[in-house]
This record gives sequence, C-alpha cells and structure tokens, in this order.
Amino acid sequence: MADDNIVIAGYPEKELWQQYRSAKDQSIRDAIVKQYAPLVKYVAGKVSVGMPQSVDFDDLVGFGIFGLFDAIEKFDPDKHVRFKTYAVTRIRGAIFDELRSIDWVPRSVRQKIREIEETIQHLEAKLGRAATDEEVATELGMNIEQYNQLMLKTSGTSMLSLNDIWYNSEVNVNVSAVESIESPSSLRPDAIAEKDEMRRVIVDAINELPDKEKKVLVLYYYEDLTLKEIGKVLDVTESRISQLHTKAISRLRAKLMNVKKGIF
Repeated sequence: MADDNIVIAGYPEKELWQQYRSAKDQSIRDAIVKQYAPLVKYVAGKVSVGMPQSVDFDDLVGFGIFGLFDAIEKFDPDKHVRFKTYAVTRIRGAIFDELRSIDWVPRSVRQKIREIEETIQHLEAKLGRAATDEEVATELGMNIEQYNQLMLKTSGTSMLSLNDIWYNSEVNVNVSAVESIESPSSLRPDAIAEKDEMRRVIVDAINELPDKEKKVLVLYYYEDLTLKEIGKVLDVTESRISQLHTKAISRLRAKLMNVKKGIF
C-alpha cells in the first residue's frame, strides 16, 4: 500500500495518489517527483559500485529519472505495494536498460563471462547439482585462486544480471529475474502462468545457491544493502562480496539457460 504517513504537498500520500489517478494533474506529478528524486540518486549510487570509470554517475541518475517517471505513471495505489518499493524496481530497470543499449561492457570481458556461464551450465547439467567453485575452475583450466581473480575482474558487469529479461517467444512475455510487482491484469491467462512459473524457477535457483552467495543476493537485492555494508554483515572484504555476487549471478544465469533448454 502507499505510505500513508508521508505527506507530499500538504496531502497524505495515499490521497495524493488517488487525486493523480483521477485527474493526472501535472502539479501533483511534480510534487511526487520532487519527493522521490533522492531515491533516484540512491539507486544510481548502488548501481555505480563496481562500474568502470567510464560510466558517469550523473548519467546513471539521468537514466533513473525516466524510471521514476515510468513508476509514477504505472503505480497502482490499490495494490499492496509501497510506491518506494515499486519505484526502486523501475528506476533500477531504467538504468540497466540504458546501460545495455550503450553496450558498455568490453567485448573481451563479455566473451569471458559467456565462457564462465556456459561452463557452469554444462557442468550442472552433467552433474545434476550445483557445481563447486573448484569444479568450475578445473573445467576452465585454472586453479581456484585464478578463478576467484577472474570473478573479481568481471564483477562490475554482474550488477546488471538479475535484471536481465527472460523472453519466451511463444507467449510473448518479458519476465525480470527480480520479482515483478506490476499488476498482471493486462496479460492473458497463459502469460500470467508463464510469469508465475518463471518466478518459481528463479526462487528455486536462488535456494540452490551456496549459503553465502544466497545471503549476498538477498542482502543486495531485497534488503537493499551496498556491497560494503554486506561485507560488514558477513565479516569479509568488499572485494570478496563482489566475487560472491558474481559467482551467484553466473550460477543463476546458467541455471535459467538450462531450464529454458528443458535440461532441468
């Protein structure tokens, strides 16, 4: 539900949303934007962690503002979801979409990421379980220290991965790997079923991760902590958290690809 205790432009937020839905008043929209603009900077700050210097923070904020606009237009106050929660998803998604469109990841890094994910995908399909770091490293022809360094090297790119889109051409459904909270009322029943199934697959895949990797994902994506804050919680370095995040993302993407191919 909306944040009833928040007052915007002299009105309780829930009342303001009702007015905006009925009248689409530009002044109300501007008030909501002003109230939640700091949220855009907060999300952009989280996304910027681990990004190369070529990715400008102000650009991320600019991308995120469009996500805030989108959230305002699509938010339904009658759903049991706080606007802040909904907006974070939309803001983050807008930033990721723009980063993908400019293709900021170097080709050599992208190839290495693909090699890692294909290796995990092959191993887990063969083993019928989650592959250990040692098994993945051996398959890649390196020792565990080299594998950990590789994870650290590619860690900046993995911040996008949980927001990648699962696309099924038969029912034409886009499903974000981060739980979608938008009302599915505009979708056909078979499309809704497809979304529900993918959410189940994602939850199952996360539950199969090693404990530390699962904790990192929960704390980063759902508790909204920074990598530095997660490091303090788990009593390890920020770079170690970055490695764990990258490993978790690689496992998830490999698992989803195996599911899509019908292996699991």
